[in-house]
Amino acid sequence: MNAAVPPRPRFGANYTPSVGWFHHWLDFELDDVRRDFDSLAELGLDHVRVFALWPLFQPNRSLIRGRAVEQLGQVVDAAGERGLDVAVDALQGHLSSFDFVPSWLTTWHRRNMFTDPEVVEAEARYVETLASSLAGRPNFIGMTLGNEVNQFSDRPHPDPDPCTYEQAGRWLERLLAACERGAPGKLHTHSEYDAVWFQPGHPFTPAHASRLGDITTIHSWVFNGTAQRHGRTGAATVHLAEYLVELSRAWAPAGRPVWLQEVGAPAPLIPAEHAAEFVTETVENVLSCADVYGVTWWCSHDVSRSLADFPELEYGLGLLTSDRVVKPQGKALGDMAARVRAGTAPAPVRRTTALVLDVGDAETAPGREVCAPGGDFFEAWGRLAAEGVRAGVVLAERAGDGGYLAERGIEELLRVPDVPGRTRLASP
Repeated sequence: MNAAVPPRPRFGANYTPSVGWFHHWLDFELDDVRRDFDSLAELGLDHVRVFALWPLFQPNRSLIRGRAVEQLGQVVDAAGERGLDVAVDALQGHLSSFDFVPSWLTTWHRRNMFTDPEVVEAEARYVETLASSLAGRPNFIGMTLGNEVNQFSDRPHPDPDPCTYEQAGRWLERLLAACERGAPGKLHTHSEYDAVWFQPGHPFTPAHASRLGDITTIHSWVFNGTAQRHGRTGAATVHLAEYLVELSRAWAPAGRPVWLQEVGAPAPLIPAEHAAEFVTETVENVLSCADVYGVTWWCSHDVSRSLADFPELEYGLGLLTSDRVVKPQGKALGDMAARVRAGTAPAPVRRTTALVLDVGDAETAPGREVCAPGGDFFEAWGRLAAEGVRAGVVLAERAGDGGYLAERGIEELLRVPDVPGRTRLASP
């Protein structure tokens, strides 16, 4: 494993360029990037997550554009000049409701991105190329294979690339190995949206998320039914990111770092006037978890209103406006980062109580719908959080393993029927 839990959690932002959004790669202006990074460094952040648009970097299966790779290196260098480290996502993939898939995978050239041997070979060559181009830069953190690429593998995607659990695992292992070949010793991982935790039959599973790669990544979005059900101030809403971190730890090896890689305050479920409060509560709750690598907020800068057809909520998720003016949520995240540096932020707590989770086979998790908003397990865990109980999660198959429980410091096991009143945590 290349990842270690840092002395204190890191704070950063998913970089959304203020000029041109991710289309900035088409009209690349390094000075615009520098100004964006200046605005993030001034908040006291220490890293950014950068996204390469896959069709622009690898427009043909056998062509990886050298100029695009060079520009990516310039972005990483510009960040380093401002004290920012950089994690890079390769297979974009999916961003803010838009898919970016190269033409050699679509329509007349339709092929499966997870199972076609020539496609997987091309993807491996691409991620290895990016990793090797950045390997010598001291501020390069490592690679994430792509942003929530699991959404391509299953419903509700309108044109999915179906694969099995076994095929998903082989795909992850193959591409992670390519990243490691390109940049040995860096932090290489993968990311999924929450179908991985909640959707029965989904080929990407909690075991994949929590055991493959150097670190577990969590993407926490309260628009997944949580805030709709429990309201802005409901315990399940403000503890969702903490819940997902603890849920992942049920599958993970002891001490595996967890990175809250995406979290945001989506309006109108989190109104703009309450976004700063949501930032503070969410981050404080996550900091109560052990082994947290860092918090990377979605996103750095608002999407300009000059760009069309985004879902309404996507325009206002930034820590700063598209004119680089700091918003209240940006100040709140910067303040939390300062508190962590000063040693005045909440510290991890001992979770002596754990809720037992039964999803059937731990590898494929056929019963994972109980973990989703409205599911019995989700609601019971949220009820405990509302009562002030910082609960861990233990898989049913490990509930009788005294050594494992002792290693995690767990002294009390509860099951869902032990938690009364679990169907409603707050009113919207």
